[in-house]
Amino acid sequence: MKLEEKKIGILMGGLSPEREVSLTSGNAVLEAIKRKGLNGIGIDVDNNIASTLIEKDIDLVFIALHGIYGEDGAIQGLLEYAKIPYTGPGVLGSALAYDKVKSKEIFKLNNIPTADYCVFNRSQRKKLKLPLGLPLVVKPSNQGSSIGISIIKDKKEWGKAMNLAFSYAEEVLVEKFIEGKLLAIGMDGEKPMPIVHVQPKSGFYDYEAKYTNGKTEYTCPADITLKETHSCHETAANVFRVLRGSGAPRIDLIMDPKGIPYVLEMNTIPGMTPTSLLPMAAKESGIEFDDLVIKILKSAQLDYEG
Repeated sequence: MKLEEKKIGILMGGLSPEREVSLTSGNAVLEAIKRKGLNGIGIDVDNNIASTLIEKDIDLVFIALHGIYGEDGAIQGLLEYAKIPYTGPGVLGSALAYDKVKSKEIFKLNNIPTADYCVFNRSQRKKLKLPLGLPLVVKPSNQGSSIGISIIKDKKEWGKAMNLAFSYAEEVLVEKFIEGKLLAIGMDGEKPMPIVHVQPKSGFYDYEAKYTNGKTEYTCPADITLKETHSCHETAANVFRVLRGSGAPRIDLIMDPKGIPYVLEMNTIPGMTPTSLLPMAAKESGIEFDDLVIKILKSAQLDYEG
């Protein structure tokens, strides 16, 4: 069945704290699909998603769900049971990339640079001791959009930061803060796109800095040397490989003053609005937003095609 003959479901919204961002991404994707003359149907995901997919007779899914149940392998598993091809990595790749602790373990195992870290679970809340050395980054193990993240420079902030992170997850990741340039690398399959240099005016790329116009400056391609670009691209390609990437994920890293790229994470379902980082990188490489959407659709998991 050709793409023009498929009924394409764009899954958005969902049940995570990133619901509003997901709706923005999903609606942008839906409009792009319609502009391309394809049959796209926007679906605001709820607990009845399995029956909704059947009722609407969906042939192919573009996943625009951010956060839990969308990026963690849950919706991917449901779609595999339903034998509906979908965009992005499979169940395992999604789960590994979404869990920041498991990602870090895999980076370390494969000699991919990443900040020193330690992990705390909820049962340890009453006996938490400040690890490593300040400054530190405290984050939930399984949230996106910088939700629940704190940078602490004073030990007095430690308890508050841990409580915030634990309000979003059972497990909390504490990392050594790396001073340097925040870089985002979109992937066209295994091929890295031009690098985006992200410069939040507040100094911290939090939820407000990500989604409020004027709060962050972006430079694409990043103003770094060819050697640094090659190193970042090589690292991104390795991350894509070890985390079983697929489609067009985005890899975030911090390059320190010595030019070492320390990997933060791989975002398997990055923001998809015309002003998001992945479309920004794609445009720099000559791929317009609507064409990027189609490119991602064509990369969908097709194990059940037929």
